[in-house]
Amino acid sequence: MAVFRRDSLVTKQLLRLVLLHTAWEVGSGQVRYSVPEESKHGTFVGRLAQDLGLEVAELVSRMFRMVSSGRRDYFEVNLQSGVLFVNSRLDREELCGQSPLCAIDLEVIVDKPLRIFHVEVEIQDINDNAPAFSVNEDSFIIAESRPPDSRFPLEGASDADIGTNSLLTYKLSPSEHFTLDVQRKNDQSKSLVLVLKKALDREETPEHRLLLTASDGGKPELTGSVQLVITVLDANDNAPVFDKSVYEVSLYENAPNSTLVMKLNATDLDEGINKDVFYSFNNRMSTKIKDIFSLDINTGEIRVKGNMDFESQNTYEIQVEAVDKGHSPLVGHSKVLVEVLDVNDNIPQLAVTPLSLQVPEDAPPGTVVALISVSDRDSGDNGKVTCSIAPDQPFRLVSTFKNYHSLVLAEAVDRERVSEYKIVVTARDEGAPSLSASSSILVPIADVNDNAPAFPQPVYTVFVKENNPPGAHLLTVSASDPDLRENAFVSYSVVERSVGEQPLSSYISVHSESGHIYALQPLDYEELQVLQFQVSARDAGLPSLCGNVTVQLFVLDANDNAPAVSPAGSVRGSPGPELVPLSAGAGHVVGKIRAVDADSGYNAWLRYEVQEPGAAGPFRVGVYSGEISTTRALEEADGPSQRLVILVKDHGEPALSATATVSLSLVESPQAVKWDSRPRGGSEGPLIDMNVSLMIAICSVSGLFVLVIVVYVGLRCHPGPEVMCGPGKATVVCASEVGSWSYSQRRAGACVQGKAQPRMISWFSAPTSLTLQRTGRGRWNPISHQMRKECQNNPILIGVILLP
Repeated sequence: MAVFRRDSLVTKQLLRLVLLHTAWEVGSGQVRYSVPEESKHGTFVGRLAQDLGLEVAELVSRMFRMVSSGRRDYFEVNLQSGVLFVNSRLDREELCGQSPLCAIDLEVIVDKPLRIFHVEVEIQDINDNAPAFSVNEDSFIIAESRPPDSRFPLEGASDADIGTNSLLTYKLSPSEHFTLDVQRKNDQSKSLVLVLKKALDREETPEHRLLLTASDGGKPELTGSVQLVITVLDANDNAPVFDKSVYEVSLYENAPNSTLVMKLNATDLDEGINKDVFYSFNNRMSTKIKDIFSLDINTGEIRVKGNMDFESQNTYEIQVEAVDKGHSPLVGHSKVLVEVLDVNDNIPQLAVTPLSLQVPEDAPPGTVVALISVSDRDSGDNGKVTCSIAPDQPFRLVSTFKNYHSLVLAEAVDRERVSEYKIVVTARDEGAPSLSASSSILVPIADVNDNAPAFPQPVYTVFVKENNPPGAHLLTVSASDPDLRENAFVSYSVVERSVGEQPLSSYISVHSESGHIYALQPLDYEELQVLQFQVSARDAGLPSLCGNVTVQLFVLDANDNAPAVSPAGSVRGSPGPELVPLSAGAGHVVGKIRAVDADSGYNAWLRYEVQEPGAAGPFRVGVYSGEISTTRALEEADGPSQRLVILVKDHGEPALSATATVSLSLVESPQAVKWDSRPRGGSEGPLIDMNVSLMIAICSVSGLFVLVIVVYVGLRCHPGPEVMCGPGKATVVCASEVGSWSYSQRRAGACVQGKAQPRMISWFSAPTSLTLQRTGRGRWNPISHQMRKECQNNPILIGVILLP
């Protein structure tokens, strides 16, 4: 039993170690897949989310994203299934060339919490490239004197694949004179030699055509071929021979031009001119090699004449020939293998991938700002790279995997102090001398909405003349917000309230973007003198902040009302001429013209005059009273009747006027005056008799006027605080045609002087219409009031008194 427990304990410990190792592998994020090249779009690669230990349902909420190192997006992840699939065509030869290992590194990032996984996808080679020769037809010239077993080197085919897919086998079409000898130098190099197995006879066969076929080791195998054209010549018996069949040499990639690579040496056993040789490159050699190396035809010296790049090609195979100068020249062949050595001539490459456009100023330390990947095309120490940033910035670099780094926030930032940071990332390799490269990333700091819009002044005051056109621009308010973008985007609106019985929005409107305030309807001074309202400025932040400003709109009076003439003095109201006794002396009052003007101030100050002074005869009219009186004693020579046209004008600019026509009949006995007043071009108005009731009304009005003056003096001596506006009651006192009194109660705006009693008086029995309103410091100023209209249709308007 003890042995069984010991074995169980050991088993548990081993299981714990296995689980710990598995958790370490998952935490490190090392996942490897493989996929064949040329896979179609959508080809399954692996269950990435499952292999990384991530829940598929959380991929979107955790902002799952994948970054490849400096390459196209060859792979994509289905966020609904977590499957990694091929996104675009994969060509291993294009990606990695002849490299035996071809892999693409992917970096997977998830948030909440932040984790970074590294995935390596190996691209497997398939046999998609057939062997290819440099030419379709290769020509040889062979003297018939060449003995059997003579050897003629051939250029082999090349295959872009790797592994077994690039292992080539060669086959020569059947021939009684030639055979093919393949010699393997190593796994990557084969020497093809065309061997003469039977002596040639030019007279029998002057030309031989053979087909050389190359087959790779793929399944299915692919082939390529070249036509060999052999011309048989008669002449020179010995071809030049090099002292080495293969020359090997090493050069640094930065070797300057004219550097000696190799000096060739070939000898010919013939004598005389057939022994002299010259050197040349094989005609089948690529132009790229000819651009890099030069060959002296006389000395056989090969020198550098172009730029070599280890990162592009690290070996060169140069086919050279030695040709004698015989009548039928013979050729000797050799090969020079040049190995290129690496130097530190490539600066590191930086790739910066920002994770967000802006960093909020309230972002906590540790927030990942960007991903940085570095690479260097050099090899060995020349390709090892380290990264760094300036130490005086609130950021730091964290190494994640191989040449991958994360730029994270090291401390809190303040946008009002620094709105953006320019971070310079420096990558430096370990070569001698060391090379470095820098890349800058601009990190803007995002604003938070912590400032409310503010107006430059607490109150706006504007004066607008009445009768403005609808839609007229009154003024513009403007608020500023030191925040950015939507937090600083200010929209304007009116704080709604009631103006009388109408909403404020029926009078004015505010453009939400520009702050322009427009009048929606013509303003009438006789109805509204002051309009006070508030405009709100609100930003577009979340949550939004706002500020208010008060606007005081004063309406200015315009002379838009002509004087209105009212008939007066008649009790019966029957038409007919005014009867004037001949016994009337100078200064005798015949009648009175009564007119009112709905305007205020000078626009309501009326003046009376006879339109044609020469036709007035012994009559005149009071300039401001409107009373018609005699200028002298009447005589029979003045005629039986007189007709006066009275012109009533205000003092506005331009002045408005009305006319009244008065017919006077001179009689022996005094009677009540009957007269007619009408506007020019109008119909005859009723003539009103002067009776005792009128006299009683005039006396009452005079007494009331004295009472008003006494009240006015008393109020003027009583100081009051600042003015506030509020509602009040208006009592309108009017006289009817028969002299009776009528009263009507109306709601109207009254001026309240602190806590004192409001006072406003409109007086119309004086020579001119007068409306008084008490202002600050006990003063009374003339104003207009809409209550005048209450009695415009009544025969006699005695006065309007506004009381609380």
